[in-house]
Amino acid sequence: MQARMQNPAMIVPGAIQAMLALGAAIKNGVVPAKTLELIQLRVSQINGCSLCVDMHARSLKDAHETDERLIAVAAWEDSPHFTDAERAALALAEAATRICDRANPVSDEIWNEVARHYNEEALAVLVLNIAVINAWNRLNVSTKQVAGEWRKSVEAKKWIAQNS
Repeated sequence: MQARMQNPAMIVPGAIQAMLALGAAIKNGVVPAKTLELIQLRVSQINGCSLCVDMHARSLKDAHETDERLIAVAAWEDSPHFTDAERAALALAEAATRICDRANPVSDEIWNEVARHYNEEALAVLVLNIAVINAWNRLNVSTKQVAGEWRKSVEAKKWIAQNS
């Protein structure tokens, strides 16, 4: 497999720094890191982004996430391995990712449930996290970025070093 081109965020001056800075702000927010990574993994599964599925599954494994939870992310609604707060966050992630699938993608029911578990700052972090992973997925899927190849880039090595 070969990518169609280098990731556009690495070509446009300042783009990778902006994307990574937004990611750092999200990571420094009030939502647990594992919840953010679970969202990133699930959204990447929905969008078919093999690079991000690989990256976020590895990150979760490096953070000592259990195999049961990693395996169950794709079927989180029917799995006993997630907290109510994680379920609400994953429901929001799915709804906000599948916006073209429904007339009212993020229903009041979904929003009210996630708002029961997260305050406004945390909700902002969740929404930004969902938006950013969707952006990364779209960049990677459009240009056919190859899973595992991202780890070889200078930017990825910096990201790995900062997040290890």
